[in-house]
Amino acid sequence: MARLLWKPTQQQIINSNIYKFMQSVNNRYDLSMTSYEQLHQWSIENIADFWQHFWQYADVQCSNTFDEVLDDPNKMPYSKWFTGAALNFAQNLLRFRDDRLAIIFKGEGQEPVKITFARLYNEVAKVAKSLKDLGVQKGDRVVGFMPNMPETIIAMLAATSLGAVWSSCSPDFGIIKGVLDRFGQVKPKVLFTTNGYYFKGKQFNLLEKVASIVKELPEIEKIIVMAYMQDRPDLSSLANAVLFDEFKSQEESLEIEFEQLPFDHPLYIMFTSGTTGLPKCMVQSAGGILLHHLKELMLHTDLKSEDNIFYFTTCGWMMWNWLVSSLAVGATVVLFDGNPFYPEPGTLWELAQDEKITIFGTSAGYIHALLNTDTKPAKQYDLTPLRILLSTGSPLSEEGFDFVYDHVKWDLQLSSISGGSDINGCFALGNPMLPVYAGQLQSRALAMKVLAFDEKG
Repeated sequence: MARLLWKPTQQQIINSNIYKFMQSVNNRYDLSMTSYEQLHQWSIENIADFWQHFWQYADVQCSNTFDEVLDDPNKMPYSKWFTGAALNFAQNLLRFRDDRLAIIFKGEGQEPVKITFARLYNEVAKVAKSLKDLGVQKGDRVVGFMPNMPETIIAMLAATSLGAVWSSCSPDFGIIKGVLDRFGQVKPKVLFTTNGYYFKGKQFNLLEKVASIVKELPEIEKIIVMAYMQDRPDLSSLANAVLFDEFKSQEESLEIEFEQLPFDHPLYIMFTSGTTGLPKCMVQSAGGILLHHLKELMLHTDLKSEDNIFYFTTCGWMMWNWLVSSLAVGATVVLFDGNPFYPEPGTLWELAQDEKITIFGTSAGYIHALLNTDTKPAKQYDLTPLRILLSTGSPLSEEGFDFVYDHVKWDLQLSSISGGSDINGCFALGNPMLPVYAGQLQSRALAMKVLAFDEKG
């Protein structure tokens, strides 16, 4: 018998986004659903109605609405979705332009950097103008070899605002098996990078690595270098290189001309792990990723505009893409770059305390690693605002579940989630309407007919 570890109160259920969404479905389609299982069943039996209603619920920003939600569900995965729609992914993530915090960035051993939604829009506008002046247009590939920092998000949004396709690798990737095996297939026009990064208290220079990479990528027309480790690094070893702050336009109050594109226009190029030959390219659409991420963030993660959401990730993992989409909800995205155990194992929990993180995401591997330390976050840090903890990457053991409830916070929702880079999202997710049992994932994702099989089929 599975052990019950947490159960939402009736008030928590009623206040959740997913419950409100269920009520709006009831009102729209004259239904009387009261449970998640009923909602899930309706979503897979009425898949076009589900996505049409969620499009409206999520208030997708578009210049032209769709003519048809789904042409033929029997043609999956080759069905056409939202034909006739015209939208821009970056426009949806930059819909807010106020003075609330959009990004909080904590680099290892550094003071936090905080960026408002208004400033984020302004910075993206400057980079987008310079990319456009460079000749970047829809369909071009722009890549990032970057730490998990605000400039990475700015570069991605600037590129995708023009209809360019984004792909990224983490700076700790090897040159051949890591970077060239990936970027060599996509033939990027522009490369964003930094002069280095920090890890375990040490500085790692990236420019020699970048020089070796660009020799093998002749399609790159411009290398844009963020000065992360020093004010003015020497770029003499790189042809066609310019500092990030000198590349971006110096004009103020620019308006972004968001390229309006079909729903299935390419947005991201993700990659398989490369364990069976070269990493395989997976091209993912702007509309699909936007709707899919918003479904997971708004409904399953219960993300609201007042939340501070964090995920421990690099730019080489799909959870980075997933996290960044939180901007479309108006939530504050918290970034961390460095070693999570430096200078001590409680580093990320100190960040959660200082930045009042309400949704904390990490890997099962990180939680299991904490078991081998004497870290007791509940005793060492004030985690009062924390209400949801997410874990993915591998199965979380019952011991991991117990650690969270015994030593992190007894009254939070722990969601062990599972998905893949191929869909840039999840098949099984958290659910604020349902209880948490030790060692179990909470629920199947809405609009996904997920079945589980044992070894006997």
